[in-house]
Amino acid sequence: MIDKKLLSDVVSQINVTLSPDVLDNFDRFAYLLTETNKTLNLTAITEPKEIVTKHFADSLTLLDVGIPENAKVIDVGTGGGFPALPLLIARNDIDITMIDGANKKLNFVRSVCEDLKLDAEVIHCRAEELGKDKDYREQYDVATARAVSALNVIAEYCLPFVKVGGTFLAMKSAKAEEELDAAKKAIKLLGGEVVKVCKYDIADCGERNIIVIKKISQTPSKYPRASAKIAKQPL
Repeated sequence: MIDKKLLSDVVSQINVTLSPDVLDNFDRFAYLLTETNKTLNLTAITEPKEIVTKHFADSLTLLDVGIPENAKVIDVGTGGGFPALPLLIARNDIDITMIDGANKKLNFVRSVCEDLKLDAEVIHCRAEELGKDKDYREQYDVATARAVSALNVIAEYCLPFVKVGGTFLAMKSAKAEEELDAAKKAIKLLGGEVVKVCKYDIADCGERNIIVIKKISQTPSKYPRASAKIAKQPL
């Protein structure tokens, strides 16, 4: 299915090493993704080389930025499982929760976890509701989101999940700095502080950025607001 040597070579450039067994699991995941995608719209990226670079390697840049050992991670708006499934395949010590509002996609994610014997929590929910739940609010070392929405919007969904001292890793394209300028007020209001922006240029992906935001104080209880309010009046 995929060129496993290509995947190994590409991720080595971002300081990630994958064992032969892990590479086999990525190959199996790519097969399941492309087969399921024939009947369920999971991704527009179906060419094997692009799956390697634009899905797998891109997701694994988070490991280069730094996810602590045994970290508790939540992936908000996981869709077909990105970046959470590649993280879990590469690092099975991570305790991952994947949430999304599209249950059909989550059924695919569940099937991949079962097929590859991956242990993860997969929840069909609205992030703004789960973010108010005491069992999930400020319980995570890391929250992440990939290609979900503008930074000032996604920060309101993600930062409430992050414990004080934890990190929100926002995955963005070339317009990261522009989005960051517009989101600084929101990030501060939600208890975050921008630490750095890590830039990557992976094969055919173009410029990719991870905005590293540390949680320095608790998120005020009124956040996250209802999704309609977030969309209409972003912070």
